Amino acid sequence: MAKKPVKPKATKTKTKAASSRKSRPAALPPVPHLRPDAPDARVLDRLWSTIIARKSADPLISHSARLLSRGTNKVAQKFGEEAIECLIEAVAGNRDALIAESADVLYHLLVMWVSTGLRPEDVWAELKRREGISGIAEKSARPVMLAIAETRKIP
Repeated sequence: MAKKPVKPKATKTKTKAASSRKSRPAALPPVPHLRPDAPDARVLDRLWSTIIARKSADPLISHSARLLSRGTNKVAQKFGEEAIECLIEAVAGNRDALIAESADVLYHLLVMWVSTGLRPEDVWAELKRREGISGIAEKSARPVMLAIAETRKIP
């Protein structure tokens, strides 16, 4: 009598799906809504309008006029100084000082926009373009910078 061929026993192996499975990032938390009674970003539009109006004012009586009269390089330098002060307060954990320095940064950013001819809607349009796009995906889609212009900032 002929023997039946013996089938080798199946060993457990990872399936292709199981072996190619990678850990997925956790879902992003929901975006909290602002309090309905809280001030909103329209204050920035009003501040920008005030800075525009003060552009031709007397530098002796208007801080905005004084900054703008010094030129874009000085305006940018002042913005940088305020940004550093903001960073210092953030690292130190000084909430109230961080709020105050953040307001200074936003004010000086708007002065810099006025100095360079930017309008808020130029920046808002760019933010709208990026809305809903992962920051990682958006950054990787940017054109490659020249080696001379590259920075060593955190990705």
